Amino acid sequence: MERLCVILLLVSKTFIANAQFNGFNCDANFHSRFPAERDISVYCGVQTITLKINFCPVLFSGYTDTDLALNGRHGDAHCRGFINNNTFPTVVLFSISLNTLESCGNSLVVSTAHGPNAYGNLSLVQIGNIAGYIDTPDPPTVISYLPGLLYKFSCSYPLEYLVNNTQLASSAAAISVKDSNGTFVSTLNLLLYNDSSYIQNLAIPMSGLTLKTRVFAAVKATNLDRRWNVLMDYCYTTPSGNPNDELRYDLFFGCDKDPQTTVFENGKSQMGRFSFEVFRFVKHKNQKMSTVFLHCVTKLCRSDDCPMLLPICGKRKKRDVSERSGGASDNAVITAGPIITRSDETPSNISQLAQLNGPPFKMNSVTSALISAIAILAVMSMCFFILSMSLLRGKQTPATSLSGSHNPAFS
Repeated sequence: MERLCVILLLVSKTFIANAQFNGFNCDANFHSRFPAERDISVYCGVQTITLKINFCPVLFSGYTDTDLALNGRHGDAHCRGFINNNTFPTVVLFSISLNTLESCGNSLVVSTAHGPNAYGNLSLVQIGNIAGYIDTPDPPTVISYLPGLLYKFSCSYPLEYLVNNTQLASSAAAISVKDSNGTFVSTLNLLLYNDSSYIQNLAIPMSGLTLKTRVFAAVKATNLDRRWNVLMDYCYTTPSGNPNDELRYDLFFGCDKDPQTTVFENGKSQMGRFSFEVFRFVKHKNQKMSTVFLHCVTKLCRSDDCPMLLPICGKRKKRDVSERSGGASDNAVITAGPIITRSDETPSNISQLAQLNGPPFKMNSVTSALISAIAILAVMSMCFFILSMSLLRGKQTPATSLSGSHNPAFS
């Protein structure tokens, strides 16, 4: 009799649990419990933060999907989630737009600290942290037999990335960093243009670019709200597509800048602009063409914070190249191909290059004096030669008349 009662009790509990989960993809053997930390999943995306909550323990606790809301905003329908019953188990989805994240009470805190940047240099590094919670409402009574549910979440976004443009032959490259929790996800473009208007993309001919051709580059951030600006911290070139190549040539790094490089805009908008003259690496001397790969370490900073992160040139301590070591871990790397320059020009091309890009030939004082001396010496030699010929003619004897015996035949 006791055994029969135990069986009936277990069957009744199973029936009640199944009735409680009726219509939802829940298993009474696994989900007849109160919520745990593992019941929430957080996905930090480029435009939205997506939250997934296991709905079965919420049902077991005596709540419905309408009882869950962001940051206690239970009266606002936009701050509630929606049920997805096409998965197992059934989940409640919340989608938070990064453009309007404060609308439901989520907080954004940007912290700044001294530390290694994306390329291992000591710099001011910013981290953006977005945090909030999902809870159930408190009853309007003194006591309650229902547990209060609280799910906390946060997304931490490092605001610095290594951006590489390695297929400049196609003049553009873009990448969306893999979505993962704890990583700032952004789409960054490194574009090349023909001139300072930044309208027409650079077209690299099959024969390569002529040396000293000025190329205009731009680092752009898209799919971000206007609170973020682009700050280029370090741009450099390598002869290979490896950003950690030991052989590199810096275009600009803080206050240090290559003489042929000009920075037009940095940290003032979602676009950083600069230009440089193409060159060749000496290691390519036996090749017909030289390849140059462009890399940029780029920060995303709030518009109010960007001026603080810009270097104060003339007062900032110069950082040595030897300090630039270490890999670029957890960075967004854009790879797209080389800038190709001509290393062995034909004579006609060399003449054109000298005419277009080289300064006009000017004689210095030493050269002028040497040419004058040669001219004077030539004139003096000519005069000496003429004088010598005259003297030789003067020393010759005059011609004598013919004499001999008279021929009688002519008489």
